[in-house]
Amino acid sequence: MIKLFKELLSMTNEQAEPQRLLFLFANAESTNEKKSKKHQRGTISPVMCVDKLPADLSTYSALVKEADAIEKNWNFVFIASLSGENGKAPTEEEAEPFLNKMTNDIATGNGIGRYVIFDREENPIELESDS
Repeated sequence: MIKLFKELLSMTNEQAEPQRLLFLFANAESTNEKKSKKHQRGTISPVMCVDKLPADLSTYSALVKEADAIEKNWNFVFIASLSGENGKAPTEEEAEPFLNKMTNDIATGNGIGRYVIFDREENPIELESDS
């Protein structure tokens, strides 16, 4: 499990083909807050999506600051990487269907285990789907 955002950036830069990172910011709400954090249940609602080249990112705190300038009502970020071809990173247009898939995955709870997830403080998050 990736524990730090800089590890994710490092791994992205080590790939054979250039990457485009996909971010979905979501708001998670617990439905049984009295349970331990490990056993909480709740809902996750997509808030906003963005794609970025790794070179456009510096630190996790800068990403949080940029996201907060648009919308502050999020507490998790789901991250995926899209691989390019022939030495070229995917374009924003090529990333769009994958961002739509991420939005659908988060809204339905399907396949959420495939994403790297951090909370606002850069703590790695593990989620399980009921489905």
